[in-house]
Amino acid sequence: MKHLPNLLTLCNLFAGCTAIAFILDSQPFQVLINSEYYYVTGTEQAYLGALFIGLAAVCDLLDGLAARTLRLHSPIGKDLDSLADVVSFGVAPAMILFKMLWASWMLEENALDIPMLLMSPAFLVACFAALRLARFNVRSPRQDGSFSGMPVPAVGLLVASFPLINFYNPYGLGSYLQGRWTLYIVIAVLCWLMVSGIRFFKLIPARWQPAYVWPQLVLAVVTLALAPFLRIAVVPLAFCLYIVLSLVYRRPEEAAGQNGAA
Repeated sequence: MKHLPNLLTLCNLFAGCTAIAFILDSQPFQVLINSEYYYVTGTEQAYLGALFIGLAAVCDLLDGLAARTLRLHSPIGKDLDSLADVVSFGVAPAMILFKMLWASWMLEENALDIPMLLMSPAFLVACFAALRLARFNVRSPRQDGSFSGMPVPAVGLLVASFPLINFYNPYGLGSYLQGRWTLYIVIAVLCWLMVSGIRFFKLIPARWQPAYVWPQLVLAVVTLALAPFLRIAVVPLAFCLYIVLSLVYRRPEEAAGQNGAA
């Protein structure tokens, strides 16, 4: 049982690598039908890649629960978890954004002359994810049930929802994600969030008391209530709601200190 957390972390890494393989295979390709060539986009591969990022997130959640339940904590486990996360929630989402930027630029009339560097900003997501995880590893863990900067798995899950949104196009949202300037803005915002000083609450609260768990409850209730109507579009909504709740949430100790100072 002592190896269970690390085994789950390796499952996270395996799922992330598999996601990258599917995503890289999602470029348009030619098929010959009745003596004519047709372009076929690898929608199914991107779809499967997104699902494997979701599977990696499940493994990432389970390895933390296993480590806490079994009280198994080690420097190797901590570093291994970060290495797996940077692949599954940094590199794999960066590949999704790279492919989406590539598809957007390929709609231009001079598509064959478009330099590859115009798609390279997608890799900044992987770079900032690595920076965010490195900062997390060297800093002392916070005791107030919060993270400094957007957690990398949250960014990975958001980007993983983009191929699914393109596939199902709920409420026409997928059409907005086909604009390259929209994607550049999304990349910039995600990179900033990961290294920002914003304190994001953990999904598992520090204490199981109403004053400590209400943001998690609001996030869970709103997401579950709207999921049947918004479907996959509920993921960006939950991401934005997570940001808003983290900005407004103050621990009871902080609120009491502010009231006392006033």
